[in-house]
Amino acid sequence: MVDTKAAVEGGCHCGAVRFRAVIARTPGAPLVAHACNCSICRMVGFEHLIVAADDFELLRGEADLSCYTFNTGVARHYFCRHCGVKSFYIPRSNPDGYSVNLRCLDTPPEGVEVEPFDGQNWEAHAGALAHLSKQEDH
Repeated sequence: MVDTKAAVEGGCHCGAVRFRAVIARTPGAPLVAHACNCSICRMVGFEHLIVAADDFELLRGEADLSCYTFNTGVARHYFCRHCGVKSFYIPRSNPDGYSVNLRCLDTPPEGVEVEPFDGQNWEAHAGALAHLSKQEDH
């Protein structure tokens, strides 16, 4: 059961891209972000907070985004075409949501625990993330 939701904002380094996301929290449980070791996340240092699509809003910068896809083409890696920062993307594990980069939030939520995620063995572990983009009833 999710009892609290908090809006957070973030964006890229140069400020051209800005977003707002609503982060759901369960009282008494830590908010968990994931540090993935797959080829792209490891290189860019992305720490994942996955939210439902309805809980994500691009505030500005749609025209400033470029998109990179690879492998299956399902994940849509958006980055600012000016500064190169990837502040959010649509993940393959949650194509019905967004993964926002904890490192790109203006003020990260308190008490976030960053857990490792074995993305190098993605096929074996991706199912563990699928529930994260589902909206829960309150």
